Amino acid sequence: MSLIRLTRCRAIFDPIFAEHNYPPHPENTTRLAEVSSWIPENVSRLDFCPAPIRDLERVHDPSYLAWLEQVCAATGIVSWLDPDTYITRGSYDAAVHAAGAAIAAVEQSLRGEHCIAFVRPPGHHAEYNRAMGFCLINNVAVAAQKALMQVDRIAIVDWDLHHGNGTQHAFYGTDRVLYCSVHQEHTFPYSGSATETGAGSGRGYTLNAPLAAGSGITDYYHVFSEIFVPSIGRFSPDALIVSAGQDILFDDPLGSMRICPRDFEPLTRMLARAAGVPLALVLEGGYGPSQGAAVRHIFTALTSEGGEHEPGLPSERTQDLVRYLKAEHRLP
Repeated sequence: MSLIRLTRCRAIFDPIFAEHNYPPHPENTTRLAEVSSWIPENVSRLDFCPAPIRDLERVHDPSYLAWLEQVCAATGIVSWLDPDTYITRGSYDAAVHAAGAAIAAVEQSLRGEHCIAFVRPPGHHAEYNRAMGFCLINNVAVAAQKALMQVDRIAIVDWDLHHGNGTQHAFYGTDRVLYCSVHQEHTFPYSGSATETGAGSGRGYTLNAPLAAGSGITDYYHVFSEIFVPSIGRFSPDALIVSAGQDILFDDPLGSMRICPRDFEPLTRMLARAAGVPLALVLEGGYGPSQGAAVRHIFTALTSEGGEHEPGLPSERTQDLVRYLKAEHRLP
């Protein structure tokens, strides 16, 4: 694949995602309004369609999908599926379009271009038959299952503050998907321990790196360079999807990590080089004022050449975690 194709990028951004909106909630439509001004002018938009029901049903219980559509249609201003997760009358339509946008982003990456899908509601907490954690439909899982009809292996890297329990469970028993998650430990949804590594033929294809609150770029860089990059290289995926939750930023009101906007540039470059294929990024969380600047650095990484520089020593706790993961997953 040529360098020119690898440094081209498209974006998905659509007003339909505003149909899912409740302003008092942190996951509201102003998130995307703020990010949109940071999308470079030379990045063209990609059209997409809502996900067909057959694609959704590869990940979700058909009865759950039918129920979700019905309760959204019956909602007035807002309803609550759990204490964290709201719906409006337009939420189902927005969620189906979000899944379709994720599919389009992955398909564009398979055609040779990076693509970022700025979608909402997010998806990585959504389970087979349950909405949770602001998520209704698991966008990344739907897109990965669709792509597996065309290719053999998919890698997913989830850098959101929270563990992507729904995505992990969707692929826990298969060796065709490598799921790598780095997340804040001891926080919602209280899953994603380093000992969760897969089951059956999927044993070893789930890698969880739970980091202590307050971790910064030295810790993330160490996990990426020592665990994720060699694992992706060994797996040799046909596509790499990023669950891109920027709630690891230092100013995010829901998180306790210390990542700066510029830190997303080396992390993104590392993933692109590890996979050797264009990336498909799908928005997950991220609620702080510097998310737009972080998005600009992601675009910079995808559309220009640059290096990564070792940022320093991680904490002893992170070093211990990495040593454990290397032994568990037989990494050099």
